[in-house]
Amino acid sequence: MSQQTVKEQPEQPVETSLNKYIKYALVLLLSVSLILFTEQMKFIKSGEGSITLGTLAGLGVLWGFSLIGVIISELMKKTSIRILQEFPVLGWVSIVSLAGCLLSDDLVTAIGHVNFLSITTPILAFAGISVADRLADLRKTSWRVAIIAIFVFTGTYIGSALLAEFGLFVSGN
Repeated sequence: MSQQTVKEQPEQPVETSLNKYIKYALVLLLSVSLILFTEQMKFIKSGEGSITLGTLAGLGVLWGFSLIGVIISELMKKTSIRILQEFPVLGWVSIVSLAGCLLSDDLVTAIGHVNFLSITTPILAFAGISVADRLADLRKTSWRVAIIAIFVFTGTYIGSALLAEFGLFVSGN
């Protein structure tokens, strides 16, 4: 019987690991800055209101939840439990956000000061950039995918409209 040698991955220097987390924090800060920019554009266009300390606090809470989720995800990749290694970052951020909001009503109030559409605009921009980066892969897919996408989008729209109509009917509006 021959013994197999187990290759251990060398530990990363603390400085390199710390730099990685600083980069994550800065990328998340950029995302929060884009949300802040979108929020300000909304106020300029509508002519009402301005950015408040509540908005900044809400963005800080969102940034903190995101950073904690990313750090937990990176730490879980070092465990020997496969399901924890493969659990997506978005899942960790969601769990951290849910736990934080369940523990404190103040966090919920702070996040409530951030406009939902101001959050979705940068997210959609990031999604568009990521799809545009993979256009070559998209071209390789069959034309049938486009037909399925049309049916899915149409079905989702009609289903949402029917559900909304049912809700309005039940509520008497």
